[in-house]
Amino acid sequence: MLQCQLSVFIPLDHCLWRFDVSGEVRVRFAPSPTGLPHIGNIRTALFNWLFARHHGGKFIVRVEDTDQARLVPGSIEAMLEGLRWLNIDWDEGPVVGGNSGPYYQSERLHIYHDLAERLVSQGNAYRCYCSQKPPSQDTQEQRDRRVSASAECKCRDLSQEDIVKLSVDQKSNVVRFAMPKEGVTRVNDLIRGEVEWRNETLNDFIILKSDGFPTYHLAVVADDHLMEISHVMRAEEWLPSTPRHLQLFEALGYEPPQFAHLPMIMGSDRAKLSKRHGATAIGEFKDNGILPEALINFMVLLGWALDDKTDLVSTQTVIENFTLNRITKSSAIFDQEKLLWMNGMYVRELTPVELAKRMTPFLERDLPKDLLPVDQHYLQRIAPLLQERIKSLEESAYITEYFFKADEKFDTSTIIQKGMDRDSTLSALKAALDGLSATDDYRHQNLEEMLNATGEKLELSRRQFLGVLRTAATGRSVSPPLFEMLEVLGKDRTVSRMKNAVERFSAAS
Repeated sequence: MLQCQLSVFIPLDHCLWRFDVSGEVRVRFAPSPTGLPHIGNIRTALFNWLFARHHGGKFIVRVEDTDQARLVPGSIEAMLEGLRWLNIDWDEGPVVGGNSGPYYQSERLHIYHDLAERLVSQGNAYRCYCSQKPPSQDTQEQRDRRVSASAECKCRDLSQEDIVKLSVDQKSNVVRFAMPKEGVTRVNDLIRGEVEWRNETLNDFIILKSDGFPTYHLAVVADDHLMEISHVMRAEEWLPSTPRHLQLFEALGYEPPQFAHLPMIMGSDRAKLSKRHGATAIGEFKDNGILPEALINFMVLLGWALDDKTDLVSTQTVIENFTLNRITKSSAIFDQEKLLWMNGMYVRELTPVELAKRMTPFLERDLPKDLLPVDQHYLQRIAPLLQERIKSLEESAYITEYFFKADEKFDTSTIIQKGMDRDSTLSALKAALDGLSATDDYRHQNLEEMLNATGEKLELSRRQFLGVLRTAATGRSVSPPLFEMLEVLGKDRTVSRMKNAVERFSAAS
C-alpha cells in the first residue's frame, strides 16, 4: 500500500485529504510561448500570484518551451510584459533569476533525459518504436490525444532481443510511460474535491519525444519537484492530465504538490471564450485603454469572490482575503460590458494628474500630429471634466480633440435647437458672442450667471440656449459641463469659435 503524504496521492485505496500550507508556499506560472498571452492564462498567473502573496510565499515563472514546432517568436516577451503591466511581479524566473534555474525548459534537457532513462531502467517506462505522426496545427485536445494514444502499441511487451535489434537498426523511438493496468488514481483537488480515474482507462503516454525534447507531462513533474512547488493551480482543462502526473511523481519517488484546478472562463453565451466575446489577448486590453488595476479586479472575479455583493475590490484587499475556499467550481463568465463599467469606475478614482498621465499615450497615438505634443498642464485641467464620461482610455483622443483644435467644418444646421429657427439661433449666437467677448472673468460661476441671464432675455429655455453654445464651441451636441468647459478653453479659444460659428451660420442663411 502506498503512503499518503499530502493532499494528492496515487492510491489503490482511500486517503485522507488535508489542505496543507504548513511549509513555504511555492507556486508557479508556466506559460508556453506558443501565442500571445490571453485572459485565461493570465488569470491563472494572477491566482497563483495572489495565493503566494497571501501566504507570504514565492511566485515562480517558468517557460515551458519544449514544443519546438509551435514556438511563436516574441510570445514569451509579450507574456512577461503583460505581467509587468499588471504589476504581477515574480520572485524567481526569467530576468530575475533564482536558485532553481534555468527557468526555460529548453535549457534543462539533460534533466529530462536522465529521468527518462531512470524510468526505463526501473521498468516504469519503455522505448516505443511505433511510427509517430509529425507535429501539426492540431488543437491541444488533438495533440494530447495523439501523444497519449497507445492502444495499438506493442512495444511495452518487446523482448530484449527485439529491443537490441530495433536499436541497432537505428529506428527512431520515443519513450512511453507504462501506466498501471489496474487500480485507481485519485486526487483530492483543493477546489473540486476527490476525483478518481480507473487506471485501465488511461493509455501509456509519451514522456520523451524522438527529437529529444520531453513532453509536457515529464517536464512539468520534474520541474515542479526540483523547484519545490507546493501547490499547482492551473486551468480545469489540465485535470485529465493529473493522473499521469501523479503516477510519474510516484514512479520517481517524488512527493506531489497539492492540486487546485481553476474554473473555466466562458463567454456571455456560455460558449468557450473566444475572440468574438471581446479582447482576449492581454496586449489588446492595454491598447483598448483598460486600466491594469481594473483588469486585475475583473479577472479576480472570474472564479473568486470576496462576498456575494462586492464587485470593486482593491488588489491589497484581495491579497489579504485570497483563500481557495472562495474559488467557485462553476465556470466564470467573461462580460465585456461589466469590464468597461468597472474600468470607468477606476478611471473616476484617478487624480487629474494621474488621469492626464494615463491619457497621454493614447493622445500621442490617436491625435493628429499637428496637435502634439500635448500640454500636460492644460490636459490636467481637461481631465476632470471628462472623468465621469470615460469608460476606456481609448476614447481619450475623440473625447478631447475639440479642446485642442476647433472643428471649423461641422454642419452649422446642427446648431439649431428644437423649437428654434434660423433667426432665433443667429440672435442667440450673436448675444452669446457679445457677452463672452465683453467679460474677462472666465470662472465658470461667472460664465454661468452671465449666460443664463442672456438666454432669459432672449426668452429661450436653458436647454435651447446652452445647446446653441455647446454646438458652436465644440461642433458636437454632447460635451462636458458647458461652463466648466468654457473656463478651461479660455477666452481666446471660446471667442474665436463663437465668431466662426456666427460667420459660418450667417453665410449659410
